Amino acid sequence: MKKYILLFVILFALQSYAQKDKTIFELKPSQSMSITGKGPGQDAAINPYTDRNSIAIIENLSKNNFTVRVQYQGNIVKTFVMEADKKTMVSLKKGYELYLDSDLEAKAKVAFRDGVN
Repeated sequence: MKKYILLFVILFALQSYAQKDKTIFELKPSQSMSITGKGPGQDAAINPYTDRNSIAIIENLSKNNFTVRVQYQGNIVKTFVMEADKKTMVSLKKGYELYLDSDLEAKAKVAFRDGVN
């Protein structure tokens, strides 16, 4: 019985670690990456709050800057430069799309939490 509990704990820890890695993105030079909003199977990160407002927590893990772009129905709502080694939160209304654009190689971590409706 103890072996099964230990096995369960190890599997849970590995899954948690793997889930964290799914939110880290390596951006190649001149790359634009859709993070949310393009539909099932096309999202680069899973936003569990697509049916309501959410908050994206973006962390620049590299020494190079990249641009964060928020769009709604093809129209740019907001753009800003994400500086090296910085972290920020971006409010996403229902239906908004989040993109990361980079001219240089960069690395970003993205997580989501429930937003205020």
